[in-house]
Amino acid sequence: MREEIFRAYDIRGVYPSQIDESVAYRVGLAFARMLGGEGRVLVGHDVRLSSPSLASAVIGGLEEGGVEPWEAGLVPTPALYLGVVDLKFSGGIQVTASHNPPEWNGFKLVLSDGETVSAVRGMDELKQIFMGLRVEGWRPSEARRLDIVKHYIDRIKGLIRLRRRVRLVIDFSNGAGCAVGPSLLRELGCDLIPLNDSPDGRFPNHSPEPTPETLAPLPKIVVEECADFGAGLDGDADRAVFVDDRGRFLEGDLALAVLLTGMARKGRIVYDVSSSSVVEEVARMHGFTPVLARTGRAFMLSKMREVNAVIGAEKSSHLYFSEIYGFDDGIYAVARMAELASASQTSISSILDSFPRYYSSSIRAVEVPERLKQLVMEKVAVRLKRIAERVIEIDGVKAYIEDGWLLVRPSNTMPQIKYTAEARSLEGLKGLLDLAESTLGEVLRESA
Repeated sequence: MREEIFRAYDIRGVYPSQIDESVAYRVGLAFARMLGGEGRVLVGHDVRLSSPSLASAVIGGLEEGGVEPWEAGLVPTPALYLGVVDLKFSGGIQVTASHNPPEWNGFKLVLSDGETVSAVRGMDELKQIFMGLRVEGWRPSEARRLDIVKHYIDRIKGLIRLRRRVRLVIDFSNGAGCAVGPSLLRELGCDLIPLNDSPDGRFPNHSPEPTPETLAPLPKIVVEECADFGAGLDGDADRAVFVDDRGRFLEGDLALAVLLTGMARKGRIVYDVSSSSVVEEVARMHGFTPVLARTGRAFMLSKMREVNAVIGAEKSSHLYFSEIYGFDDGIYAVARMAELASASQTSISSILDSFPRYYSSSIRAVEVPERLKQLVMEKVAVRLKRIAERVIEIDGVKAYIEDGWLLVRPSNTMPQIKYTAEARSLEGLKGLLDLAESTLGEVLRESA
């Protein structure tokens, strides 16, 4: 059994060399034992070709461990999470590799309250049980079926009200969102132009990772169709990358800022350290209290609940909503944006253009061996503290320098250190990126 499949937020690897049915069986058995061998566990899966057989093996392991498995079938990850909490399951397992390439697969596990089994809560215990199992063979199994898709659609329809029909172009990426998104959005009152809306685990049209490159046709279609906005979902539909009516991409932080302009319910909002300063400025302008958090679902969900936030977002386009237990949900994010568009007197692009102007970089990465990551980060922190006006260290080092900031943080899932920057001018942005590159280069040479 390969220990490297256990990651910060899930279990993930290449099928069948790292993840196969015997691993899935052991995951189910280990989770059952972690739950004390009692209760009910809801199991769903994404569109990947290996997912149905892996889900069957997980169910077999759960049964051997003494819990009662229920099968949700093909569902988006957020729909499974919602079903676990709404219907009072002891836990849930979604067979998915999210945005990874087709040959990957894995497992996202949640507890009865929807909290992720992660490095923050339970992953070490699960891994210890898994590695200690002595299993002779494995057997697939079936479980009682539950129509979680209908439950999800009914639940979301109860939360969204459109004041007019909204025209949308949505790229479903041939992923799990196809099982729910088209019917839900049409029932809500959207004029939907769907792209890649047939579930296909080969992901024949583009990678399940929604980026400006993989979603390249989307902006043009949005403009040609005079749509209110567009969006692209990832493979398991827990993320949505938005495009405004002029065809410009919005990362998750700017999508959050747009949503804040139309929210009547005030309170705290949570945003990750990678997010633009626009979020804080727009939040305060509209009567919200911004709260900074570490990047990653486990940290964001925990912070959402800790401070009782009304909404939250990561720059990576995970958006979190209090009315669905703080979960991140790409399809619900699209529905909320449609609700805002239906009520607004102006376009999404006009709202975006009203925000303060900053220049930001994409997130860049430098390969760093796991054994050196902590040492490198400590040395980077020392150097940046010497020149920064202010430093925040809740997730790596975020150094505020002159008219912008530079963030350097270790990856939670890869042997990498990542960095990004933002400034009020292009010259300032270039200077911060040059600083990051030179600092990391010097530290890596010293640490090698």
